[in-house]
Amino acid sequence: MKEKIYKSKKNGMLAMLLIILLLLAAAALVVLGAVEEESGAGYGVALIVMGGIWLIIGWIPFCGLKVIKPQEALVLTLFGEYKGTIREPGFYFVNPFCTALNPAAGTRLAQSGDTTQKTGSETLNHDQVLGKKISLKAMTLNNGRQKINDCLGNPVEIGIAVIWKVTDTAKAVFNVDNYKEYLSLQCDSALRNIVRIYPYDVANDVDTTGDGQADEGSLRGSSEIVAQRIKEEIQSKVWEAGLEIVEARITYLAYAPEIASVMLQRQQAAAIIDARKMIVDGAVGMVEMALDRLNEKQLVDLDEERKAAMVSNLLVVLCGNHDAQPVVNSGSLY
Repeated sequence: MKEKIYKSKKNGMLAMLLIILLLLAAAALVVLGAVEEESGAGYGVALIVMGGIWLIIGWIPFCGLKVIKPQEALVLTLFGEYKGTIREPGFYFVNPFCTALNPAAGTRLAQSGDTTQKTGSETLNHDQVLGKKISLKAMTLNNGRQKINDCLGNPVEIGIAVIWKVTDTAKAVFNVDNYKEYLSLQCDSALRNIVRIYPYDVANDVDTTGDGQADEGSLRGSSEIVAQRIKEEIQSKVWEAGLEIVEARITYLAYAPEIASVMLQRQQAAAIIDARKMIVDGAVGMVEMALDRLNEKQLVDLDEERKAAMVSNLLVVLCGNHDAQPVVNSGSLY
């Protein structure tokens, strides 16, 4: 269903004044009829009946007065037929028998605009304040953390924040049962579809782009790309509900608690190995430099056995975790 704008002028103030004047006139007719009836006029009863009927049904036109604020919309139906949507802010008078529809009016999600506001002893939410009006503002949906397995089967916890807004009120109201719940479910589904493509950290022989070649994509290192793919996945699902996804961001990312400690040990082991490699490379370079300098200056003539002993001692000193405690040898090696 395509959205159409309800054709009505902003004449709510004029209509309200006219309705009030008609009610006052009806009350005056009742009073006048009573006076005429007492004086013996034959039309007093008719005046009382006319004024009384309007006083009884005169409240109905008040149902056609609608106030629309900026960034709000009202979807109107008349006896089941979609008549149009009021989007422009103002004070309107519409057919009093028109009914406003918003199937998500009573739905509260963990998002801006649906948070509760306490006023005295009452607790009013945003939807109760707006009634059946549909907000056109950009809203933030936070679906909370989810536990999902990455492409390597490791369970990770991830949370996203989705900024969205309603662009087509007719689709939002008539194409889906409840557009807020529909959006929430599609966010869950899209998040799982994208996360299962990526590893948490960079892994070998993993293709995340679908081109058949391994790449360095990961949830931790490619968060911007992952968020963009999540946004596109959600948008492809919710366009039929008249919703636009403005942005999607990853707000939380971590290994699941059951494997977090093991993965931390793995990261520590990898860091220790990398550090040891760097230390060994530096120590070998320093030993090589020391031997070259001794040969250049010809300070001492070392045979192969003494060179091996010197290299061993230097490597022990340079690669050890503690300060060296040398033993002074005043004699000969032989």
